[in-house]
Amino acid sequence: MMTASILFFIAIGAVSLASALGVVISRIPIHSALFLLVNFVSMAVLFITLDAQFLAAAQVIIYAGGIVILMLFVIMLIGSDEIRENAGHRVWTPYVGILLGVILLASMTFALVEAGPPPATSAVVQGGVPEAVGMTLLTRYILPFEMAGVLLLVALIGALLLARPPKQKTEN
Repeated sequence: MMTASILFFIAIGAVSLASALGVVISRIPIHSALFLLVNFVSMAVLFITLDAQFLAAAQVIIYAGGIVILMLFVIMLIGSDEIRENAGHRVWTPYVGILLGVILLASMTFALVEAGPPPATSAVVQGGVPEAVGMTLLTRYILPFEMAGVLLLVALIGALLLARPPKQKTEN
């Protein structure tokens, strides 16, 4: 039988997934940034349902309050034209991105399966105490934590490569 808390979790999870999808498929950068804001806030709500208030506050303050605002300023400064299909980009880049994403997802899944579930008496669940979160991330889950850092670095490099205009061929 579905309880109200399970239905609430499913609804917030659906909002989070829909907003993440909106970030990726939106052709207007402002809309993507706003979808990202909705995703960050819905993730904070999920942290609250898991009784991790510290993580929820950090999610809202750092990501929703800082990162999204920074992105909006950058979009406003450089313009927010609609992204066009095949705007001079290489044809093979999406396939390489998908392949690398699948490899990274498989390796992160393997690392999480190897780490196993956290113990039932984990102090991390007790309000997301910063010391307990840090100790758990940097001891038991160090490999997935570092792989998430690599994922962010790869995403940054990919975004720089996608934003770079294609080289113009010059004939002498």
